[in-house]
Amino acid sequence: MIRPLALAMTLATTGITPALAADLVERKSQHTVAETIDRLEAAVTAAGATVFARIDHAAGAKKVNADLRPTEVLIFGNPALGTPAMQDGQTAGLDLPLRVLAYENATGEVIVAYHDPASLAQMHGLPADAAYLAKMTGALDGLTGKAIAAE
Repeated sequence: MIRPLALAMTLATTGITPALAADLVERKSQHTVAETIDRLEAAVTAAGATVFARIDHAAGAKKVNADLRPTEVLIFGNPALGTPAMQDGQTAGLDLPLRVLAYENATGEVIVAYHDPASLAQMHGLPADAAYLAKMTGALDGLTGKAIAAE
């Protein structure tokens, strides 16, 4: 218990703050995790963005004989939006390209989650009113909306 408290105090005194839960956008999906990520991938591709990777965490867990409910991440982006962000603050490259997680929770619901792009401004010193942040926010909302929508 002392170590987490000490870490929190250290972060607070250095000005470094971990991402807050408020920065996490979560939406329920009507589909399985795999279907949700399939639908997201199709929406991303149709929008002209690039899919860089798809990670199946549950499959990785199986490789080490561990159980994990279905959990997948899609990593994608558009250099027309990401590059200006990194020009304003190169450390934004730690959080770009964008990532969306789909997972099955303990009650069997499928949840889609991603960090609000506004958190990039706080974490990397980007202008809070940057047009690319608004475009990223709109893109994530629209793309995840297509992924979770009922047929």
